[in-house]
Amino acid sequence: MDILNAFVALLNFVIIPATAYGAQLALGALGVTLIYGILRFSNFAHGDTMAFGAMVTILVTWWLQGAGVTLGPLPTALLALPVGIAATGLLALGTDRVVYRFYRTQKAKPIIFVIASIGVMFILNGIVRFIIGVDDQRFEDGARFIVSARTFRELTGLDEGLAFRTTQAITIVVAVIAVTLLFWFLNRTRTGKAMRAFSDNEDLALLSGINPERVVMITWLIVAALATTAGVLYGLDKSFKPFTYFQLLLPIFAAAIVGGLGNPVGAILGGFLIAFSEVGVTYAFRKVVEYLGPGDWQPGGLLQLLSTDYKFAVSFGILLIVLLFKPTGIMKGKAV
Repeated sequence: MDILNAFVALLNFVIIPATAYGAQLALGALGVTLIYGILRFSNFAHGDTMAFGAMVTILVTWWLQGAGVTLGPLPTALLALPVGIAATGLLALGTDRVVYRFYRTQKAKPIIFVIASIGVMFILNGIVRFIIGVDDQRFEDGARFIVSARTFRELTGLDEGLAFRTTQAITIVVAVIAVTLLFWFLNRTRTGKAMRAFSDNEDLALLSGINPERVVMITWLIVAALATTAGVLYGLDKSFKPFTYFQLLLPIFAAAIVGGLGNPVGAILGGFLIAFSEVGVTYAFRKVVEYLGPGDWQPGGLLQLLSTDYKFAVSFGILLIVLLFKPTGIMKGKAV
């Protein structure tokens, strides 16, 4: 029985939260890796693009709620998500036309694109904070739990309760659907194959009649959809605060680089690796050890390697190790 209690505690505080967080990071890292693999630069504005998409979705959600339109047990934000994706897609295309296209026609070096994306990042961050404010915004409605801790204890008779939130389930399901659609698009459609060809060899792709501007446009639209979805899922699962998405840039880039920058499969693996590392290193294992220990023995401390305040330091440490010993990442990047 104590073994089951220990497992439920791990499931409740490590495995389920890390899986949901990993799905959010994977979606964010997929956007970063697509930009790097196809447009060949690191987009530092990606976190604030996520914030912009989430902000639009929140505003539409509030409008729908005010009009009495809901999805019952599901968050109304799912109904507003397509509007957020559309608005972010327009933003991404507009930013490309106003900023990035000029440098693309000039054949500028990747570092120039990076510097330009940092400028875009600050502008977007300011716009989002100006429109929606700097405070936490909670926009979840509907059923809060699929399984509550009390219900689980009553059903199983265990001391430890399992709480599985609706937003965690939605995050996992939506992420699986989004990743499946993306890989189907890249591998089965003519446009997706053109994007992969453009990523592998730009000159040969141009000789084959592939329209580079169309590839760029489709790439930005896909990235906008992934960024908005990731941003909304993160906001539903936790809360929305514009500056948090700026901080998320580190674990998202760490996930993309650890998995292999430019490789979509690597981005997914990297997202879950970073998430489980962050949650595992900052979780206090005292309760688990108490269940597994002999008799009434209790450990002297929390058995926590790092405080949750240092969560992002875990991402930085993993990123540093990978850059030092395996710069191409787990899946060897630079290929879509």
